[in-house]
Amino acid sequence: MQAFLKGATAQSTKPQKDKATAGPSTEKKAKAVPWVEKYRPKCVDEVAFQEEVVAVLKKSLEGADLPNLLFYGPPGTGKTSTILAAARELFGPELYRQRVLELNASDERGIQVVREKVKNFAQLTVAGTRPDGKPCPPFKIIILDEADSMTAPAQAALRRTMEKESRTTRFCLICNYISRIIEPLTSRCSKFRFKPLANQIQEERLLDICEKENLKYTKEVVPPKVIDNLLNICFRGTFEKLEVAVKNVVDEGYAATQILSQLHEAIIEQDLSDKQKSAITEKMAVVDKCLTDGADEYLQMLSLCSVIMQQASQNN
Repeated sequence: MQAFLKGATAQSTKPQKDKATAGPSTEKKAKAVPWVEKYRPKCVDEVAFQEEVVAVLKKSLEGADLPNLLFYGPPGTGKTSTILAAARELFGPELYRQRVLELNASDERGIQVVREKVKNFAQLTVAGTRPDGKPCPPFKIIILDEADSMTAPAQAALRRTMEKESRTTRFCLICNYISRIIEPLTSRCSKFRFKPLANQIQEERLLDICEKENLKYTKEVVPPKVIDNLLNICFRGTFEKLEVAVKNVVDEGYAATQILSQLHEAIIEQDLSDKQKSAITEKMAVVDKCLTDGADEYLQMLSLCSVIMQQASQNN
């Protein structure tokens, strides 16, 4: 990030011809970087709460070598960030893009891709030095994110590629469920389980980002009046008003999981039949699962509030 900022500064200090006549459209603006990328760990030491994984990887990096790796564990625990940080340490910023191939869930990863894209990249030979003179391993890294979604034939083809290109290529498979990876692949990799992040670790990281970005924040939960207003619209309002209310709540930055928790407590106290409450709480369970899987917060909250409105209308 520092290099990025320095580069932007250097560009802005270069002399420009006809500066007086240059319009605002000719001025280069620094591209905004999402915080998830801006604060992604840049080295292995910055990875939080995965001490065992970090300790082993640091030993491997000291020898400028890596085995084939298999990272597994819940989403959001730092699997992808860890291997990207390790690759940056190994290759440096200049060689990083040339030496690393990353394929994620948005890419086609059937058997054809393994035979062509992965195989062609794996067959490239590379040198053992970096432009800055530091030692550099003579291999490349192929990162297959969400490898558990690959088809069985694609995984079998990948096994053969791993065997043939072991001299010039290291593979890092990343998945949530190790049971979905075929045994011939798991047996060829060093396996690392990533633990779910403790709440305290997450809070410390978020507070650190807030401080660096000069953000104002509070430790409160969602104010009760916000929940009450949402329920009042569900019981007495229209769907159009509900859409606006849900959008406002989400736009305010309140976490959908926290809203869900407080809505559950409020619904239990409402004057509804047991059948109505069970229908609503069942929907809450579905929404909670969808939010955990990364679904859109606005759509999930609107879906839940629609069910509350539907059940409440039976009392009228």
